[in-house]
Amino acid sequence: QVQLVESGGGSVQAGGTLRLSCAVSTSTYSGYYMGWFRQAPGKEREGIAEIDSRGRTTYASWVKGRFTFSQDNTRNTLYLEMNSLKPEDTAMYYCGADTRTTQVLRGRPTYSGQGTQVTVSS
Repeated sequence: QVQLVESGGGSVQAGGTLRLSCAVSTSTYSGYYMGWFRQAPGKEREGIAEIDSRGRTTYASWVKGRFTFSQDNTRNTLYLEMNSLKPEDTAMYYCGADTRTTQVLRGRPTYSGQGTQVTVSS
């Protein structure tokens, strides 16, 4: 079992920056792939980034350096730094975890939080 709680969302203007956080609680952190995905209204889930237990990070191809995923040393907290935000980044952002690789990048992790809303205005 993994509990995840996202925070840090809000409303910003285009070009702005937001930093999302995700508090992770589980009895064991090893063996889980963790990361972020998002879902905009009327659209399918879209993976953003995923990290394995060795700290290797994989980003979705569309990220192109605007977003940076990190975690603290204990893996208790995940972060998503989002720069140069665009109106099309408006979505609910979720953190997720799964024992299988690429599930977070596919937006289909076994565990996810309730999400935090990000709204970018032009």
